[in-house]
Amino acid sequence: MLLYLTNYLAQFESGFNVFNYLTMRAILGALTALVLSFVIGPKMIERLSENQMGGQPVRSDGPDTHLLKVGTPTMGGALILTAIVVSTVLWADLENRYIWVVLFVTLAFGVIGYVDDYKKLILQDPAGISARQKLFWQSSAAIIASVALYMMATDEISTSLLIPYVKDLWLPLGMFQIVVTFLFIVGFSNAVNLTDGLDGLAIMPTVLVGGALGVFAYVTGNTNFSDYLDIPYVAGTGEILVFCSALAGAGLGFLWFNTYPAQVFMGDIGALSLGAALGVVAVVVRQEIVLAIMGGVFVVETVSVMIQVASFKLTGKRVFRMAPLHHHFELKGWAEPKVIVRFWIITVILVLIGLASLKIR
Repeated sequence: MLLYLTNYLAQFESGFNVFNYLTMRAILGALTALVLSFVIGPKMIERLSENQMGGQPVRSDGPDTHLLKVGTPTMGGALILTAIVVSTVLWADLENRYIWVVLFVTLAFGVIGYVDDYKKLILQDPAGISARQKLFWQSSAAIIASVALYMMATDEISTSLLIPYVKDLWLPLGMFQIVVTFLFIVGFSNAVNLTDGLDGLAIMPTVLVGGALGVFAYVTGNTNFSDYLDIPYVAGTGEILVFCSALAGAGLGFLWFNTYPAQVFMGDIGALSLGAALGVVAVVVRQEIVLAIMGGVFVVETVSVMIQVASFKLTGKRVFRMAPLHHHFELKGWAEPKVIVRFWIITVILVLIGLASLKIR
C-alpha cells in the first residue's frame, strides 16, 4: 500500500525511490511488525486474560512444572497474525499474486485455529473443533491454494520438485504438484502446532526458518542471483521476502511476551497459521525439501508422535516417556529452558545446512 504512495511522492522528491528497493521494504516490514507487536501486545494480552476462563489447559500427565502454566492466556497468535498482515499490506507490492496466495493460506488457517481456540477457551467446550472438522477445513483451504499455485505455473520448473545439493536435478510432478503443495501446507501447519508445547519453543524456529525462506525468495525472484547460484528463476517470488520479514518481525515481537516464563501462548490460531505459511512459502520458492531440512525440529516432533501412537497401538508400549519429543526430554529431567534453547540451537544448525544448498550443488 505504501509502495504506491512512495512511488507517487517520488515524482516530487527522488529520495522516495529508495522504497522501490525490495530489501528496504523487507527491513521496514520486519520493523513495522516488531514495533506493532510491542505496541498492541500488552493490551491484547490483558484482554485475553479477561475473556478466558482458566486460560490454557495443561495436560495432567505432563511434567509437574507445567502446572504453573495454568491460567496463562492463549490465542496470542492473533497478535502475530495482526502484525504480519498489517506489515505485509503496508510494504508489499499488492499486485503480486503470490503475496495474496500466501496471505490467504495464513489467514485461512488462522481462522480455523481461532474457532478451535474460541470454542475451547471462551465457550468452554473441551472438544473444540473435532479432528475431522479441522482436517476438512484445513484441506479445503490447502486445496484452493494448491490449485491456484498450479494454475499460476508458467513453466515446468514451477511444477517440479527440486533436489537440493545436486546441480540441475529436479523431478517433474505435473498435476501431482497439487498433492505436494497440499501435503506441505497441511503437514507443516500441524507440525508447528505439535511443537508449540513449551514457552518460545515453536516461535523461534518459525522465525529462523521463515527468515531463511525469505532469503530463498529473494534470490529465486532475482535473475542475477538465481543465475549466479544456478537455481531456478521464478518471476515474482522475490516479493515474498516482505512477507517473510514481517513474519520474522512479528515472531520476535511475540517472543518478547512468550519467552520463559510465558505471559501468553500462541494457541492454534498462531501455530496452525504459521506452519501453513512456512509450507506455502516453501512451495512458492520451490524449496520443499529444504524446508523439511530447516524445519527438522518440527518434522522430528511430528514423527515422535506418530511413532508413539503406532507403538502403543501395535505393542501396548510407548517408545518415549511422553510425546511430542520435547516432553520426553522434560520427563528425563531436562529443565524447560534447556529443552527450548537446545531445540533453537539445533534449528540454527539445520537452517545453516539448508542455506548451504544455495552454493553446494
